[in-house]
Amino acid sequence: MLDYLIDDPGLRERGPGEELAIAVARAAGGDAAVRLRAPLTTLFPLASTRPRPTVRAQAKAGTVTDRTLRYVREHRDTGRDGERGTRYGATPEAVFRPAVAKAELTEISVAVPVPAELCHDPALLARFVDHRVIVRLCTVENEVLLHGSDDGAIPGLLRLDGLRRLASPAAGGRIGAVLDALMDGCAEVEEMGGSCDGLVMHPALYWRLVGGGALPSLDAAGLRVTRTRMIERDRVLLGDFRAGITLLDGEESTLALRRPAGDGEATITAAMRLGLAVHLPQHFALLGL
Repeated sequence: MLDYLIDDPGLRERGPGEELAIAVARAAGGDAAVRLRAPLTTLFPLASTRPRPTVRAQAKAGTVTDRTLRYVREHRDTGRDGERGTRYGATPEAVFRPAVAKAELTEISVAVPVPAELCHDPALLARFVDHRVIVRLCTVENEVLLHGSDDGAIPGLLRLDGLRRLASPAAGGRIGAVLDALMDGCAEVEEMGGSCDGLVMHPALYWRLVGGGALPSLDAAGLRVTRTRMIERDRVLLGDFRAGITLLDGEESTLALRRPAGDGEATITAAMRLGLAVHLPQHFALLGL
């Protein structure tokens, strides 16, 4: 296999798909791979012209050189949940307990079969990688960040130890009731001392809010909305994403094309390392509608 660091590390002149297409041409019928100094899920070309924030976009992020990172995580005293007052001593964070925790990097990847003739058309191959392979990896990343990785390195925001659960069964009908439930949920997030800055919901609920004219209110409050099929239709994740978590990226991503013996389909694999440091799990709440 031809495996090399791309000619344009800053991706100023070529996209990741073009770099892989060049490597495939150089491999002259063999397998090829390229390494990129950027998370592949940040390189989807339509993201800048068709904004649709992923779960990644909700959080601050940093690149780490080691596979393990030490950080501080704070736990709440669940026995104090009922004590809420107008003095600092009556707030939940007054008895938060800090501890040192570890975040591990894990690899996320997606493999996409492609017809053999695509390998002989560099322009078409490059466009397919940029527009169809990378977006699949974005979906995998959303799944892992919400539900966790198979190896347990990423716990998943919907399964956090300390995630609070809220219920609003009456909100399943009219859009006004749904919006009221969301605003009550945001206020509940802030009872822990943070600022609710993001929502993750299913597209079905998102478009109900669009149709009901609710998005301007969410925008005015500074709430970033992620819509993804990786969360149930009647659930919304609310949280202080910027303070509550840090997304960790490895130093490199890879794109590889492997050909089978004979004339069968080739496979393009996109992979990157990812981790998640959870500083304040209590700053997240899962709302059931």
